[in-house]
Parts: sequence; C-alpha cells; structure tokens
Amino acid sequence: MEVAFGITGKDYVLLASDTSAARSIVKMKSNEDKQRVVGKHLVMAYSGEPGDTLQFSEYVERNLRLYQIRNHIPLRPTSAAAWIRTQLATSLRSRKPYSVNLLLGGFDPTTSTPSLYWVDYLGTLGHVPYAAHGYGAYFATSTMDRWHDPEADLDQGLDLLRKCIAELETRFIMNLGGWTIRVADASGVRQINLDGTPYVPPQQPPAPPAAAAVAQQAGVQEALGEVAASA
Repeated sequence: MEVAFGITGKDYVLLASDTSAARSIVKMKSNEDKQRVVGKHLVMAYSGEPGDTLQFSEYVERNLRLYQIRNHIPLRPTSAAAWIRTQLATSLRSRKPYSVNLLLGGFDPTTSTPSLYWVDYLGTLGHVPYAAHGYGAYFATSTMDRWHDPEADLDQGLDLLRKCIAELETRFIMNLGGWTIRVADASGVRQINLDGTPYVPPQQPPAPPAAAAVAQQAGVQEALGEVAASA
C-alpha cells in the first residue's frame, strides 16, 4: 500500500511519497521517509520490500558518491538513471533480486533542465514528464495527464500534487497519512510541505527533570560497577 508521485515543471522536479509503513493489515509507522537524496541535485523515491528498498537506496547513494570522489564530478541524472537501471537488471538475473520500484528525479545544472525517470523492479526505465508508483497510479495518472503543464512553476506543480492527493483521499479505501515532499532544482534538493513552505522537522520533547536525574544516577552506578569489576 505504497504511493509515490513525480512531477516535472519548468525548472524543477517534485517527488512525493506517503509516510506509512505497514505490513498486512497493521500500520507500524506513520513517519517513514521513503525517499533518499543521492546527490546534490538528485533524489530518489522508492517502494517495495522494506529490506530491499533500504539496502538498494543506500547502495545507490554510496556508489554515486564514490563515483564523484573518484572522478571529481557527479553523475548527471540521465547517467545515474541508466546506472541504476543496469543494477536492477543485473540483480534480476541473480539468486536474490531486489524488489524495488523507484522514481528518480534530478536537475542537470549543465543544461538547466529537470528530469524524471520511472524505474520498476524488472529494470524497465522510462524518461517521463510525470509518473506514479503503487496504487496511486490507478487514481492520479489521469489527473496528471489532464492538468500537467511542462512550463508550470513550483506553485502550479504543488497545486497538481494536491489534486492527486485529494483524488487518492477521495477514492482510495485506505488513509495513507502524511507525505514526504522534496523538490530538486538549481539550488539543490530540499524538503518542503504541501503548501510550499520549508519543512521543519518536529522537535523531540525534553526529558522530564526527574527522569533525567534517574538516568544520570543509573549511568553513574553502572560506571562504578564497571570500575569495581575491573579492580
């Protein structure tokens, strides 16, 4: 029950993923980040088997970083998409293939053009103006086809994304909760809210003074016990 949307505009790529982590009929988390920034101007939204998605996204991130370190230049979005597609195609012919579907969005600063790539677990690669993975594709593809404008600015792209999410909330049987939204443009990759404001991560509540004192005392006692045991 995972959903990912990708939308390109005049000078940006917009990616959105749901934040629910579920197995069978149980929702285990509602703040899961199903995206990974794999370059300064490159971001990936993934879905599939939880272990495969995490491992493959880290594998992609580390190898793209290694390429940049060795060659002193990052891979452009087209080259990164081709490399990722090759890795999935090679994995498909192994004993333990990755079960990962992903959307790769990036901005090429050398040509000042945005790019969006649709990739599935079979190694199929498509360069598309908009895309969706998961059940969201059943409900929102027609909406994107009707309202997508390749010359749209970021506000218009967010308005289209809100239309897709509203369609999903109206017709889909499940409530997917919140959304992780990132935009890649000439300034890099940044996370934003659905209304276009910058995303601010929630702050952890401070520990109660009594609990902090108990934890400190327990730490002191543990340290004294280790010293006594070593003596």
